[in-house]
Amino acid sequence: MKGLLFKSFLTLSLLGFISQGLFAQLDCFYNPKGELVNPDGTPCTNTILTAVPFLRIVPDARSGAMGDVGVAISTDANAMHFNQSKLVRAEKPFGVSVTYTPWLRALGLNDVYLAYLTGYYKFDDLQAVGLGLRYFSLGDINFTDENGNPLGTGRPNEFEVTAAYSRKLSEKFTAAVGAKFIYSNLAAGQQVDGQLIEPGLAGGADISFGYNTNVAVNGRKSDLALGLAITNIGSKITYTNAATSQKDFLPTNLGLGAAWTFNLDDYNSITIAADVNKLLVPTPCRVDNPDTPENECDSDGNGIADYREASPISGIFTSFGDAPNGFDEELKELYYSFGAEYWYDKQFAVRAGYFTESRNKGDRHYFTVGIGLKYNIFGLNFSYLVPTTNQRNPLDNTLRFSLLFEFGGKEGDNG
Repeated sequence: MKGLLFKSFLTLSLLGFISQGLFAQLDCFYNPKGELVNPDGTPCTNTILTAVPFLRIVPDARSGAMGDVGVAISTDANAMHFNQSKLVRAEKPFGVSVTYTPWLRALGLNDVYLAYLTGYYKFDDLQAVGLGLRYFSLGDINFTDENGNPLGTGRPNEFEVTAAYSRKLSEKFTAAVGAKFIYSNLAAGQQVDGQLIEPGLAGGADISFGYNTNVAVNGRKSDLALGLAITNIGSKITYTNAATSQKDFLPTNLGLGAAWTFNLDDYNSITIAADVNKLLVPTPCRVDNPDTPENECDSDGNGIADYREASPISGIFTSFGDAPNGFDEELKELYYSFGAEYWYDKQFAVRAGYFTESRNKGDRHYFTVGIGLKYNIFGLNFSYLVPTTNQRNPLDNTLRFSLLFEFGGKEGDNG
C-alpha cells in the first residue's frame, strides 16, 4: 500500500498526541535580555497546537485560489466556513456547494482527503439558514507500537456538522450564529499506557458579522465588504474516559477580512481582498525560567502546564497577552491572506493569492492560483497551491475543485 511508512509515522504521532501528559522541556532558553530563543539565538519556535486542526482547513477552491481569503468575499454556500453572516446576502434563494480536497497527494497518498458539503436557504431578504458537513479521511493505517509491532489496522476519520442562522440587521449590517458537533476518531480501540482510546466528541459555536456598502470610484460604483468571525468556540476534546485524561482546545479562531470590488465596466470587475487570522488558544509555555524560583509553566505542581488547564473561554481572553516574548510574539501569531479575483461578464474568473505566517508560528508561505466558471445555476472553481519555501505543505502542487449550484431568483453576481 502506498505511503505505508508515512502512515505508520502518522499513527504514532496521533497516538503520541493522545497520550501526552506533562509539558515538554524543549531546547529554548532565556537569553540575558529575558527573551526565549533557540540555541542559535533566533526567537523560540512556539507553534500553537490544537486538537481537530481539520476544522481550519480552507475547503473552498475559490478562496483556496485567493490565498485562503474568505471572511469578506464569500456570498455563496461556502460562507458556512468563513463568515456565516454573509449567507443572507447571497443573490439566489437556495444554493449548494461541494468541494473535494486531496491531502498529501504529493506523497502518493490517494485515500487521504477532505470533503465539504454545504447549503443555504433564504426565507426572505432578511434571514437565511445554512447547513454544512465536513469530512476528513486519514485513509487506511496500520497501527504499530513504539517498537514497530503491529497493533491492527484502522481508518481514522473526523467530521463536523454545522447549522447556522444569518440575519440582516440593517441594509449594511448582517450577523449570524452557528452551532456544531465535532467527531474525531483517530485511533479508537487502541490502547496507550493502559488507557483505551475512544472517539473524541465536542460541541462548538460560531459568531460572525458583516458590513457592506457602496463606494463611488471615478464615477462608478464599487462594493466594499468587511467581515468579522469567531469560529470553533467550544468545549475541549479528549480521547479517553480516564479521570486524569488531558483535554485539548478546539482551534478557536478570530478572522477579520476586507474585500473591495471595482466594477470597471459592464463586463469586467476586479476584487482585492485580505484576511487576518489569529488562533484564540493559549500560547504554549515552553521552558522554566531559571531566574524564577517558582515553576512558571506549572505553578500548582500537578504535572500539567497551566495554559492547558485554562477553560475555553478563559483561553480566548488570555490568548491576546500570554506569549512568552510579549507583544512582539503576539504579533507573530497573526497570519495573513491576500487575494485578487478578476471576472469577465460574471462567467469567467481568474484568481491569485498569497498566504504567509511567522517562521516561529508555523512558517507557512505559499502562492495560489485558480480559475472559475459560472453559467446559469452552475459554478465550477479550481485552485492550485505553489509552495515558496522548502517546508512541505499538504496541498503542495495539488489541484482541488468546488462545484456550486444556486437556484431561483435573479441572476447572481460574481460572489
